[in-house]
Amino acid sequence: MTPAELIQHYGLLPHPEGGWFCETYKSAEYIPGDSLPDRFNGPRSFATAIYFLLEQGSFSAFHRIKSDECWHFYSGGCLLIYIIFPSGNLEIVRLGSDIKNGEVFQYVVPANCWFASCPAKDSQFSFVGCTVAPGFDFNDFEMADAERLYKSFPSHKDIVLSLCKNS
Repeated sequence: MTPAELIQHYGLLPHPEGGWFCETYKSAEYIPGDSLPDRFNGPRSFATAIYFLLEQGSFSAFHRIKSDECWHFYSGGCLLIYIIFPSGNLEIVRLGSDIKNGEVFQYVVPANCWFASCPAKDSQFSFVGCTVAPGFDFNDFEMADAERLYKSFPSHKDIVLSLCKNS
């Protein structure tokens, strides 16, 4: 399938961080706010899931959320996921199907890490999924400010500037 066919078939919509998405699952049950860690400001669904598509030349800008996010590879080429941990360590994960070249089918980005993604140079597009638990809520979403992020992690300035919307 082509990106245009995927967008039409799954009813994908533009995502604020870049790319295309469609929520495919949101649990009907909720975790009460007083049962969650203090970083959450109210109840959250048990889990949520989306389809996510990035085409060559586009990227998902650096952002962070308050929950763990499990990424799943479905189709297309390798997706590079850049994760900056609170310690300042940078990890670049290759999400894809070429396990002989270090690609993985799944990867979990821990809560509160800054992360961004883009298709690898030889990938025309990457079609993936993301599962979040406790479920995703835009109240838990923070888009990175490029200047603040690279000043916090100066050794990653070039990557931050290339993968932020306001750089």
